[in-house]
Amino acid sequence: MKTKSYSVTIKLTEHVEQEMFQETDLFKSLAKDRYIVEAKNSELKNRHGYDQASNSSLFGMELQSATTIFVGNLKRIMKLINEKT
Repeated sequence: MKTKSYSVTIKLTEHVEQEMFQETDLFKSLAKDRYIVEAKNSELKNRHGYDQASNSSLFGMELQSATTIFVGNLKRIMKLINEKT
């Protein structure tokens, strides 16, 4: 090749600020605890059908959301009760 091309990435101020925030100790401590929340979200989605609404109305979706989260919380409560005994 007789020519060379270079690419320069232009970052917005928001991206630069986010990169700076990701280097802080606060972000690193929050990132360590993120897996706990992600595991609960995965359980709701994959085991309890939270990934797709079974009803197209807004009320039906709200009802499905509430019952799914209730079941997830109930399972956690039962697990804690069993660990105590």
